[in-house]
Amino acid sequence: MTVRHRWIVRGCRAGAVAALLAYAAGRYASRSGGLVVVERRLDHPVLLLGPAVVLLVVAAVLGSGPRARFVQIACAVVLAPLVAAAAVGAVSARLLDDGARSVQRKVHPDHPGRVLTVTGDSASVDRASYRVDLLTGTGWSARHWTVGNWDGGRDRFQGAEWSAPDRITVTTAREVRVFTLAPDGDPGSPAVTLR
Repeated sequence: MTVRHRWIVRGCRAGAVAALLAYAAGRYASRSGGLVVVERRLDHPVLLLGPAVVLLVVAAVLGSGPRARFVQIACAVVLAPLVAAAAVGAVSARLLDDGARSVQRKVHPDHPGRVLTVTGDSASVDRASYRVDLLTGTGWSARHWTVGNWDGGRDRFQGAEWSAPDRITVTTAREVRVFTLAPDGDPGSPAVTLR
């Protein structure tokens, strides 16, 4: 293997590691309380894990040397379906996500840095599902907190509102949940009242 091939192999491996670390940071930020900007930019498995796999396969092909034709052919056979599946998955996920979701944003009247979002997924014909999140802060320090998820079963979601400066009230067909926010914005566990 020439010096040039060694540098290309090292570069491919370093690129794959960088893509994996970027995706890990984005995945970690997707948890409740994570940074919004990091999640939006880095929590993309197809865009980050796909290139990591391609780079690792390229490194394996180039690192095997010119005599290992079997390894190169096997890697090409594995790589072609992976690239095609990743492309189809990315396009279909984008098409299904567009139009299936509606978002309501409710800014706190006294705290513009607190925004309640209600995301509705109407992809299902018989029942819609809803996700309620709280966004706190602005810019790179903005965090998102998961308030809850509700499907359209027997306990239909009816709405989420600001009920006090530090309270969120979520109403469903069977109960009312009141979340009291911690100083950092974490909604914590709700007080539940049956209707």
